[in-house]
Amino acid sequence: MLEPTRFRSSQDAVLPDDVTDPLLWRAAYDVAVAHQPDATGRCPSLLCAGRNAPCEPMVNARRAMRLARGGARRAEFRETPGRSARDRRRAA
Repeated sequence: MLEPTRFRSSQDAVLPDDVTDPLLWRAAYDVAVAHQPDATGRCPSLLCAGRNAPCEPMVNARRAMRLARGGARRAEFRETPGRSARDRRRAA
């Protein structure tokens, strides 16, 4: 007997334009939704047992959502103009 398909929040979420990994972004989005703090500032997820927010899964979900948005992250890793990797090795 087949199980009914469970609804995930990410199914209705609109992907940001700069998302380069939709699967990672949607999975992280679902984790973030499941670990939203309640009115007392604690995580309602049974996995977190009422820990203060942000819980570890929420922190990791936010990180994954940032990483899935590759366009903004790539700029941080570009080499500075002028010195190539070969020039830096020679100087060392």
